[in-house]
Amino acid sequence: MNTVNSLKEDALEIFYAGLKAADPDTLIRKLFLPEDNLLKIEDRVCNLDKFKNIYIVGFGKASGFMAATLEELLMGRLKAGIVNVRNGYVAPCKIIKVNAAGHPIPDEASIKGTLEIVRLIKDAEEKDLVFCLISGGGSALFELPFYGISLEDIQQVTALLLKSGAYIDEINIIRKHISQVKGGRLAKICKAEIISLILSDVVNDTLSDIASGPTSPDASTFMDCKNILLKYDLFHKIPMSIKEHIQNGLNGIVEETPKSTDKIFDKIHNIIIGNNRTALKTSYQKAIELGYNTSILSSYIKGEAREVAKVFSAIAREIHRYGGPAKRPACIIAGGETTVRVRGNGMGGRNQELVLSAAMEINGLENTVILSAGTDGIDGNTDAAGAIADGSTVMRARRIKINPETYLADNNSYSFFKGLNDLVVTGPTRTNVMDIMLLLVG
Repeated sequence: MNTVNSLKEDALEIFYAGLKAADPDTLIRKLFLPEDNLLKIEDRVCNLDKFKNIYIVGFGKASGFMAATLEELLMGRLKAGIVNVRNGYVAPCKIIKVNAAGHPIPDEASIKGTLEIVRLIKDAEEKDLVFCLISGGGSALFELPFYGISLEDIQQVTALLLKSGAYIDEINIIRKHISQVKGGRLAKICKAEIISLILSDVVNDTLSDIASGPTSPDASTFMDCKNILLKYDLFHKIPMSIKEHIQNGLNGIVEETPKSTDKIFDKIHNIIIGNNRTALKTSYQKAIELGYNTSILSSYIKGEAREVAKVFSAIAREIHRYGGPAKRPACIIAGGETTVRVRGNGMGGRNQELVLSAAMEINGLENTVILSAGTDGIDGNTDAAGAIADGSTVMRARRIKINPETYLADNNSYSFFKGLNDLVVTGPTRTNVMDIMLLLVG
């Protein structure tokens, strides 16, 4: 018979199994046949001996760890490399330069590192090869604004979008159109062949959304930018320089992002090496191993965290009352990326907010546990990956004078769960494939 404590232990074990499966070291090594200098690119094999020089560039939370593995595999063949990583994400690279920069808001280091990457890529010749290592977080870590747009302008519009509750694909449409390197524009400044190894952190694995798609065609337009800003009532709040830039794009003065018909993409190979489904499949196997009747609900979860929490809670009650969609002991697994509309001044993130909202919905349900955590180890503006709750969470909180409604209203889920010792803290995880959400009913 499952107890709440054993359910929590199992939930953490299931989460960590998924996390391990998305480690870029393992995923990159699967691509190589090192004894013959061969790289498997989808349905064909690429011989690295045909290239004069090989370079590595990269950006994203996992890019440093990706670079360390690739550097080892390429051994003496690598000429130079530069990657932009999140502050605190130290990677064991020996040849490749690792630049630490700001996330989720870009900073001076983001621009400085990007300029270095651009200079290296411009030096590459037609007979060379550039490995471009892309992972989540790259939109902030790889930034070079258009002329006339300042770093402060970029920071302001990014903060407005993040607080608005806009979906990540909507945020990235704006980012792509105010940057010289996003939305396929990086590909446009490189003469060499590019192989992009990509760790996906977006729903549906849309290439143009991952780190805002620097080496991918972009179907969005300046008109989309204006419509998104109007949708979230932000058009009148953004800096004038960005407003003018978007208007210039609408008037044809500023060129659109490169589209799929552009010949520049003939020399680009974009390969997704891992995604949310990679993690969920291994979490599924671990749950089966632990004796649960298990189902993967979806890897496409998005929407307001509080609303997604209600769906998970409804499934929990369905299992309790009707024995479905999985019989007890049941484990429902899902992945994706929710959003939070920031209304308060507290600390928290989408995963912690989801779990706090769910805790209120499952209040009183016995042997029921909900966990939600980010595979990158960072949830919102906190040092936690997420949180875990059960049917007694709300009652335990009230006993020590913690009011869940007050904390939720202030977007202060971090402080709520810290007071109960129910945060999920992983530290830097080396990977980033969105979130893992778990419902366990004993």
